[in-house]
Amino acid sequence: MSGRLAAVSIDLDEVPNYFALHGLAVPERSGAAGALHAVYEKALPRVAGFAASHGIPVTLFAIGRDLARPASAAALRALSDAGHAVENHSYGHRYDLSRLPRADIARDVLLGAEAIAEAVGRRPTGFRAPGYTVSDALFDVLDTIGVEFDSSVFPCPPYYAAKALAMGVQRAQGRGSAAVLDTPCVLAAPRRPYRPGRPWYRRGGRRFVELPIQVTPGPRLPVIGASVALAGAAGARWLARACAGEALVNLELHGMDFLDRSDGLEALARYQPELRVPLGRRLEALGAFVEETARRGARFVRLDEAARERGLIA
Repeated sequence: MSGRLAAVSIDLDEVPNYFALHGLAVPERSGAAGALHAVYEKALPRVAGFAASHGIPVTLFAIGRDLARPASAAALRALSDAGHAVENHSYGHRYDLSRLPRADIARDVLLGAEAIAEAVGRRPTGFRAPGYTVSDALFDVLDTIGVEFDSSVFPCPPYYAAKALAMGVQRAQGRGSAAVLDTPCVLAAPRRPYRPGRPWYRRGGRRFVELPIQVTPGPRLPVIGASVALAGAAGARWLARACAGEALVNLELHGMDFLDRSDGLEALARYQPELRVPLGRRLEALGAFVEETARRGARFVRLDEAARERGLIA
């Protein structure tokens, strides 16, 4: 491979994770209760359509426990068979995974990998931590089990500040959150692919490659599904141009980016700003980002392919 690369990855966090994130009880009745599997039932077919319409592969990060549901496993297998990558997003999606004892971290990561291998017939080679939160203990586990790449580090000051504020507001309102706030040291991490050392936010000699979540040069603005989609088509093209000089443009999305409030998610629309924007407008913006990135010479690949690119690491 040669030249500039780009990748689109999608975290398949199911709807109950969002209720936990906002400190809300998972509904047992009403339309929201019927939408608890909306990511696999509705978003995943839209992901497949989006990828086909733009002629790109995608990398899907699956949560192992979700694949105990046969319909979800079958839907994921269909995309894997179509040439898309399926990677490990942990087994239980514990936001505090990186803070657990090392043996517990290893158990969760390995269970996630085994569930994915059973569902799609291919063992994952990459990992993404829940909530982007990592630690040396987690990276020690990834090194030991031999992953080829991680894509979790998000060195983005605006995102970090917004997350800290949102968690503070929730506490003030008497609502807890499953989320945890990462160490501010993440803001010192490289914004381009690197081999982590110890501490993990410094370059070093670990065997796997870290592919950070995309930020812009300079102010390190977030370039993720929510920011791109909410920017509209014109703003999405601007973000793509801002990243045009990167060796790898690593656009991270969530299954939620492919859902609409009419999918039974009215109860979440108050808390998830993207749900207040019509799905068609968000998909237009995401498509504009992909098209502008390709127009500026980047070739779209899966993240496992990007991790194997020899010239990617400076």
